[in-house]
Amino acid sequence: MRHFTLLLGAASTFAIAAVAEAQSVTIATVNNADMIRMQGLTDEFNKAHPDITVNWVTLEENVLRERVTTDIATGGGQYDVMTIGNYEVPIWAKQGWLNALQFDAGYDVDDLLPAIRGGLSVDDKLYAAPFYGESAMIMYRTDLMEKAGLTMPESPDWTFIADAARKMTDKDAGIAGICLRGKAGWGENMAFLTALNNSFGGKWFDEAWKPQFDQPTWKESLTFYADLMKEAGPAGASSNGFNENLTLFQQGKCGMWMDATVAASMVTDPKTSTVADKVGFALFPNKEGVDNHGNWLWSWNLAIPASSKNAEAAKTFIEWATSKDYSELVASKQGWAAAPPGTRTSLYENADYQAAAPFAGPTLAAMNAADITKPTVDPVPYTGGQFVAIPEFQSIGTTVGQLFSAVIAGQSTVDDALAQAQSATEREMRRGGY
Repeated sequence: MRHFTLLLGAASTFAIAAVAEAQSVTIATVNNADMIRMQGLTDEFNKAHPDITVNWVTLEENVLRERVTTDIATGGGQYDVMTIGNYEVPIWAKQGWLNALQFDAGYDVDDLLPAIRGGLSVDDKLYAAPFYGESAMIMYRTDLMEKAGLTMPESPDWTFIADAARKMTDKDAGIAGICLRGKAGWGENMAFLTALNNSFGGKWFDEAWKPQFDQPTWKESLTFYADLMKEAGPAGASSNGFNENLTLFQQGKCGMWMDATVAASMVTDPKTSTVADKVGFALFPNKEGVDNHGNWLWSWNLAIPASSKNAEAAKTFIEWATSKDYSELVASKQGWAAAPPGTRTSLYENADYQAAAPFAGPTLAAMNAADITKPTVDPVPYTGGQFVAIPEFQSIGTTVGQLFSAVIAGQSTVDDALAQAQSATEREMRRGGY
């Protein structure tokens, strides 16, 4: 009898261990401030769900993209929750690589901003939940703008920006007039450069899918960018992505920074920013005479790969992290200004948020100005603001990003980089059957 009891006890222990293992969720995420904040609140999730163990894999943006893409394409099953963008979601959903998400009524899917929800849905099914959403806008030092004798328009053009950047540059004081992405990557420098080229009236492809790097607009926009970075940008700009430029701006070393609206809460936080009380906002610029501000629309989202063996526990975590209650939790810990932006209508109707976040209005205006269905002035066969929504773009964008980063590093000329970009893109598109 005692022998039977021991066996039963051992079996029970094994069963408990199996259940615990089944409730272990591995989350791959990017090393952005909002994600690090989410990771820091894991204990709050564990209080509500003590049966689920959360394991974090936090990676730099380019590394994250490489690893999750490899894992999901091979069905590796290494991650139960992936942090991916609205570029990947519809492509991967159509491949059958993601689980559709269904939440109960309390989650309030209808509260998600329509543009964000639409970008994460295929055949009216949601395949990822948005953690935060963003467009792009100008963040600038009001004191340096005033010192330069200038007033930032609500909707500036690139001529004004270039003039202001040069006047705000003070190399002796270590201040660059403007900080822009230079780090190679389809989601790093090419996010900005695609938006820039769109705002100059350019495009990646014509309606026959012919690459456009041999056309005048790309030469004009890339030359403008290269010259501006050389004259008014920071040293080592070819290595700077979102996080590096954020640090420079927070340290008071940038007069202007054009990047994701999500950064607004970070540059106005007196705990992390030395210029928190000297920041203004304006719409992403356009070229004079071109009716396109090149706004991008992006969201970092939590999705469950079809290869996950812990899908229910993963969904429980996603529901918690992207809920209204999570925003209230962040607000209770760090103030409403720190709430993840750009995903829910209710946040922008919240008087407490509006009072705490001077950037709420500019952020919403930037997101509303973005139309990824019409990213360019001319008709094109693709959608996407700062990307082209085709599977090949991840590879093409990375290659072109490396070529253009080399221009900023002084290792290549604009003409050489554009010629190589044209050749490489044509080759990849032929391989893709276009």
